[in-house]
Amino acid sequence: MQRFCSVFHQILKLIPRTEFQQLADQHGSDRRSKGFSSWSQFVAMIFCQLGRAQSLREIEQGLASAEGRLQQLGAGSAKRTTLAYANAHRPWQLYQSVFERLFARCQALAPGHKFRFRSPLLSLDSSTIDLCAAMFDWAKFRKTKGAVKLHLLLDHDGHLPRYAVITDGKTVDLDVARRLELPPGSIVVFDRGYNDYLWFTELTLFDVGFVTRMKDNSRYEVVENKVARGKGVLRDQIITIKTHHSRVDKEPVHLRRIEFVDDQGQAYVFLTNRLDLAAATIAEIYHQRWQIESFFKAIKQNLRIKTFVGTSENALHIQIWTALIAILMLRFLQLSSRWKWSLSNLVAMIRLNLFTYRDLNKWLDEPFTPPDVGPADLQLSLAV
Repeated sequence: MQRFCSVFHQILKLIPRTEFQQLADQHGSDRRSKGFSSWSQFVAMIFCQLGRAQSLREIEQGLASAEGRLQQLGAGSAKRTTLAYANAHRPWQLYQSVFERLFARCQALAPGHKFRFRSPLLSLDSSTIDLCAAMFDWAKFRKTKGAVKLHLLLDHDGHLPRYAVITDGKTVDLDVARRLELPPGSIVVFDRGYNDYLWFTELTLFDVGFVTRMKDNSRYEVVENKVARGKGVLRDQIITIKTHHSRVDKEPVHLRRIEFVDDQGQAYVFLTNRLDLAAATIAEIYHQRWQIESFFKAIKQNLRIKTFVGTSENALHIQIWTALIAILMLRFLQLSSRWKWSLSNLVAMIRLNLFTYRDLNKWLDEPFTPPDVGPADLQLSLAV
């Protein structure tokens, strides 16, 4: 009978050990490791995410209960004091690099977005993670409240997190958006919190499309009134924006203003630099922005990203990055499975089967089919 390693071991194979070690060497993460390697730290923090461990003690005891299986993973047991020290002092940038490698692997499996155009479709947004100001005194937000922000760029090809930045709660979203290197030819969708007409001009000059909602107090001049085509489209106009930026006013770019009413009677005014797409398509692109809201909700509900096992800034970064790595692992399993898993169901079932021995791929395709039983696994019946 063919034997398999644990489900946890097979999931970790998505990150080849040699590749991880190369990244650890690049970041100097194993310097003065004192017997607790970066790989062991990584295994412990992924166990924290997939096993939904609430504290360092639960991580320590959960891994200790499966210590024999840990030897197959090449990881040692994680004492809570050792893990706490490693999370506080080892570079979190290692996990960002692991995330980028795994994203490239998931991207190869990802299906395209639902639209006919071939331009990459991205959503940009941020989510605030509340923290206790007394325990996380470095996370400045308000006098009695701390917070960090997770800024995220979601790729609609497979709904994968493509890029992430972690900042304090006071950081303005637009400041982070300006630092992004968006691929030319792509379309990025965001809400009105990112409205800045100088940035819109820069995106247009760099051949990056955008779709957003227009602010009510915007000043503009109509260049052309187009024929309003499509269900719900009330008005379709080519405009130039009036601003206080000399660069924008001297060399105005043509943008598109679309008035739209959805099936519930809710009115929207969209702004975009894509003059070639149908007005109804622009409205549907903005509607797809809810995918990034769903992503934030899913990661907060299913992984350890709201409560933390360390209070230092470095430890918080490591836990958030390992949550993003875990969500990529789960998306990889979803994309490679024939069974239509929801994320919450997949997380729950993996937690229950984390250290069981069965073929992961077969289990993902047929989760409720009993595993094959070989002669060595049959129990002898007792004589009467």
